[in-house]
Amino acid sequence: MATETVSLERSTVVPGKPRAVRIRRVLVYILLLAAALLYFTPFLWTVSTSLKTLPETVGFDLLPDNPSLSAYRDALTDFNFARYALNSAFLAGTITVANVLLGSLGGYAFARLRFPGREFLFLAVLATLMIPDQLRLVPVFQMLTGWHLIGTFQGFIAINLVLAANLFLMRQYFLTIPKDFEEAAKLDGAGYFKTYWRVMLPLATPALAAVTILTFQGMWNEFFWSLIILGFGDPDRYTLQLGIAQFRFQYQTLWPQLMAASVIAIVPIAVLYICFQRYFVAGVVSSGVKG
Repeated sequence: MATETVSLERSTVVPGKPRAVRIRRVLVYILLLAAALLYFTPFLWTVSTSLKTLPETVGFDLLPDNPSLSAYRDALTDFNFARYALNSAFLAGTITVANVLLGSLGGYAFARLRFPGREFLFLAVLATLMIPDQLRLVPVFQMLTGWHLIGTFQGFIAINLVLAANLFLMRQYFLTIPKDFEEAAKLDGAGYFKTYWRVMLPLATPALAAVTILTFQGMWNEFFWSLIILGFGDPDRYTLQLGIAQFRFQYQTLWPQLMAASVIAIVPIAVLYICFQRYFVAGVVSSGVKG
């Protein structure tokens, strides 16, 4: 009798449950799709405008009447945009490599080494994250002027050689790695640097991927310090973002060329993120596990 009662309850309750779950899931997917379309609309407008002519940009039509790639050709040739892209690639690549090496070294030191003033120095690093760039503008500009680095790539690289956010991220990730690996390396006679290079660094691949993506993306899109340091020098040293700003004039904006340049600037970052997305998510999540 008890078995029949249980079977009757299951037959009356269970069939309705999967249906409610399916309806809830469909509603969630619809909301997520609507949000994705909402965020994708500006990018669609950017691509559409880059395929238009300048007179067509005055209207409100989303799709161009006669799609053309002339804006991309103008951006790459008439406005020296290829040179700006090479400058940004060089600066972003150099600073990314420096941050991966120095950020991981500093993060390992803060996480594992014991030395006087370690906690104070780490708090000082964190304090720099609370100071906006605008407050550091005058002293940094005077310092680079005294060193004759204004208008040079060296000046831009010097102030971005290692970022506090990367030090913090690497330190947090190294804290999640068990100390057993280091103790085993010490038993084999490895010193601090060999342990860092041969043991800890290979285990920190997700964090290194996160640092690579964040740093490259940040330097590729950097405008403030590029304008301050490189904007007063030779135009051949302009970065991508400074080059994009050249499409705006006092009485006119070349919208097709401006949007074409923006699309070109977006593509490398999108490709980089797609290739390293799995490592990026794992590195950011793991770095926040332990304080």
